[in-house]
Amino acid sequence: GIIQDDKFCAEMLKVSPGQINFTAFLTFIGEKLADTDTEDVLHNAFACFDVQNTGYITQAIFTNALTQLGDRFTKEEINQMYDVAPMKGENVDWKRFIKLIKYGGDFEEEA
Repeated sequence: GIIQDDKFCAEMLKVSPGQINFTAFLTFIGEKLADTDTEDVLHNAFACFDVQNTGYITQAIFTNALTQLGDRFTKEEINQMYDVAPMKGENVDWKRFIKLIKYGGDFEEEA
């Protein structure tokens, strides 16, 4: 992990004055990422795992990517992510997940 300075932590506490849950954390980090990865970049990254272009990534494929590629997630981090990730059965709705990451909150399924 990365140890953050007091300023970073104070900013996070302003976002969620109570206990910081995973959704509040995603919202805070999403705001920090607003000037970095665009939705298009995230869309292209997630689309790599959605080879049939369904808008969904199976939980098995997503978990494998999170534990085997790049910055590897722990089992606890993955469980926390699935607690808030928009799911349809055993699949992650990755388009809604991008919106959750970028803007916080949940978004209705697109028709």
